Amino acid sequence: MKKLIQVLFLLLLSILLAGVVILRIQQPQTSVAVTAQSSAAEAAESPAAALNSGSSSVAAGTGISVPVVSAPEVPVVATPEPTPTPTPEPTPELFTISVIGDETLTSHQMLSDQSEYSYAGRMNGDYSYPFKNTVQYFKDDEFTISNLECTLSDTQMYSPQQFYFRAPAANAQILTLGGVDFVTTANNHSLDFGQAGLLSTYAALEEYGLEYGKEDEYKIVTTEHGLRIGIYCAYNDYIPNKDKAGAAIQQMKADGADYIICAFHWGQELYYQPNGTQIDVGRACIDAGADLIFGCHTHCLQPIEEYNGGIILYSMGEFSFGGSTSPTDRDTAIFQVTLKRDLDGTISVDGWKVIPCCVSSLPVYEGYTQDNYNDYCPTPYEEGSEDYNRVMSKLDGSYQATSQGADYSNWYSSYG
Repeated sequence: MKKLIQVLFLLLLSILLAGVVILRIQQPQTSVAVTAQSSAAEAAESPAAALNSGSSSVAAGTGISVPVVSAPEVPVVATPEPTPTPTPEPTPELFTISVIGDETLTSHQMLSDQSEYSYAGRMNGDYSYPFKNTVQYFKDDEFTISNLECTLSDTQMYSPQQFYFRAPAANAQILTLGGVDFVTTANNHSLDFGQAGLLSTYAALEEYGLEYGKEDEYKIVTTEHGLRIGIYCAYNDYIPNKDKAGAAIQQMKADGADYIICAFHWGQELYYQPNGTQIDVGRACIDAGADLIFGCHTHCLQPIEEYNGGIILYSMGEFSFGGSTSPTDRDTAIFQVTLKRDLDGTISVDGWKVIPCCVSSLPVYEGYTQDNYNDYCPTPYEEGSEDYNRVMSKLDGSYQATSQGADYSNWYSSYG
């Protein structure tokens, strides 16, 4: 019995010793785990503090203390202030004014619209066709002026004239699509169909938004960029009254016109030099304060004269001219003057140029004869060509005509 008690005592003592050993083994692991958990918690709460601290940290699960390396400091680079864009210095403005001759937007009464050679036949419903080879000169200019030499009306009317021209009202679109801004109606064909025809023409021009001038009247037109252009129009049986013109010029100046144009229908057909009336009236109007004289009617070009600070275009000839399938003189031109508006608002001429053209895109050779070469589509001549140089000679006054004057005695038999 005594021996049994001793065995049990030893067994109990062994169990107690084993428990102590186990407890001592487990105690550091718990400490490390707690330390690791604590360090992780601190790092989660303040990662920047863990990175920047100079103290050691304990590697989880090892109990080994390792140094923490501080992150290198990143230098702060200052962003330079942007350089402001300098404000451009104001400069003078340049504007182009274009001048072209007679527009007869239909054929004469003896040529049916059904003819392939007629104005309507060549155009074939395309209102942009007549200006397709020249519109580039007018679409971006400031102002284009021409002479409208036909009636616009959809009503059939009687005319006592030897030659008369009535185009559909919709043909006004030919001019607007071509870049024309203003036409004078003061000419010998404005009354082909009397007052009724003239009023119908005005109505058609207004319908399609085209500015126009009337006999012995002036108008001031303000362009897109604010130029105020004054235009006085006169025919007066080919002899414009210079006193009336002078009074109109003075009134336009008083009304604030920046640039003054006189549009005159004058001269003699197919004469290559101006007559005495043209020279006298043109120069008198420049002396009175006009800047540009725009002449037409002669069916041919006449010289350009620079006079007393102004410019006289004695005649710009024909342009898109339906009056003949074969005009006697096929030469025409585009005149362009460049105006400069200075910083103080002063307007002056910066220069001018001409673009020599043919009234047709078809030459009188290569299958086209003198009877049908006109397709009513003005086309520039090639610079330096014989045709180009001929136009320039007509405009500088050096052209030597072999004959002058128009002869219509056989017109009805030839339908010219």
